[in-house]
Amino acid sequence: MQLHNLKDSTQQVSFVEAVKTGLGRNQGVFFPDSLNKLSNIDALFEMDFVTRSSVILSHLIGDELPADTVADMVKIAFNFDVKLVEVEKNIYCLELFHGPTLAFKDFGGRLMAQCLAQFNQGEKVTILTATSGDTGAAVAHAFYNKPNIDVVILYPKGKISLAQQKLFTTLGNNIHCYAVEGSFDDCQSMVKNAFLDDEVKTRLGLNSANSINISRLVAQVCYYFEAIAQLPKEQRANAHISVPSGNFGNVCAAMIGAVIGMPVAKLSATTNQNDTVPRFMLDKNWAPNTTLESLSNAMDVSKPNNWPRVQHMLDNDWFSYDSFFSTSVDEATTQTAMKKIQQMGYIAEPHTAIAYQGLKKDLAAGSAGIFLATAHPAKFKDSVEDILGIELDMPKPLADALAKPCLAQDIANDYALLRKELLEKLA
Repeated sequence: MQLHNLKDSTQQVSFVEAVKTGLGRNQGVFFPDSLNKLSNIDALFEMDFVTRSSVILSHLIGDELPADTVADMVKIAFNFDVKLVEVEKNIYCLELFHGPTLAFKDFGGRLMAQCLAQFNQGEKVTILTATSGDTGAAVAHAFYNKPNIDVVILYPKGKISLAQQKLFTTLGNNIHCYAVEGSFDDCQSMVKNAFLDDEVKTRLGLNSANSINISRLVAQVCYYFEAIAQLPKEQRANAHISVPSGNFGNVCAAMIGAVIGMPVAKLSATTNQNDTVPRFMLDKNWAPNTTLESLSNAMDVSKPNNWPRVQHMLDNDWFSYDSFFSTSVDEATTQTAMKKIQQMGYIAEPHTAIAYQGLKKDLAAGSAGIFLATAHPAKFKDSVEDILGIELDMPKPLADALAKPCLAQDIANDYALLRKELLEKLA
């Protein structure tokens, strides 16, 4: 796989280099020069999830890794279920929360860990990432106690759920967590500053596990194919997928799937009131506002890092603007959607409800609709119980984490302080 930096086309890298580098020059993200279609899609849908995922990833990565190596990596990384549940007639929920940290980020985090194990050959690596909720836990658990790897996680203090937080701030050892006085965008800005700092990059062997890392994206392509495979055959050609969108990596992966041959008719990137992309789709003016806090905190992002990748595919006609929708959903509508889904016998947390709402808005009559459940409802226990008037059972991984003390350190929204801390502790 050959990739280039979307902000500096002179920087050309291989897949291995892109995974090890993370972010390109001028804070640009790497993206493939081209995406070739898979052959014999129908045969792919007859395969099991792990086998099919191995074929897809080998197709995307190319000859940089032997097919049997990729298959071994996938077998280790994707060792949990993906479930498609019919919620109402012709409308399905893709449950992506059956991994160890109960969120879709487990797919990307675990595959990235396998990639770095193959590529780094014992070199020191420091993974620096910002999280708006679920990335932190997935990355922390994927790399916990891995030799020669330190993980540094920045999160906005008091702006993610306690369950989300405890899943990564209670581990210790090689997992270092900082509660930043600011928003997710502030955390993301600090990460970007570190990647522009040559001394920090060199001395720490810096890498990022945010969805800016291409290994995260290619992992997520796989579960969209699994969603289509689980649909009745007669519904596959006309599917419409709605993705709850914050940093836009997840919908980017869905679009990559469509470009390489996944039969999907429409994609919806549904946001909360942080509506930079929905407004851009109306007037093509990029104008981020101040980030607003919401029930769907993992989507509280005003400057999505992955939008340049999505826009690249749209602007180059790899995927049609006419088949791409982006709608914002306010807080009251989010709660109404949660209650409507409950009436159909299903429990959805806020992000899932937003995806459902976006799907219902633009779903054509007769089409099969798929909306994503990106996290287990118990990760948002307080808001779900309050809005729906129910009491949730707590899954064991969450119950265990909640019982442990938080090991995170508070830090101001100041890169100079973070820089000093990292160089003193990890260099």
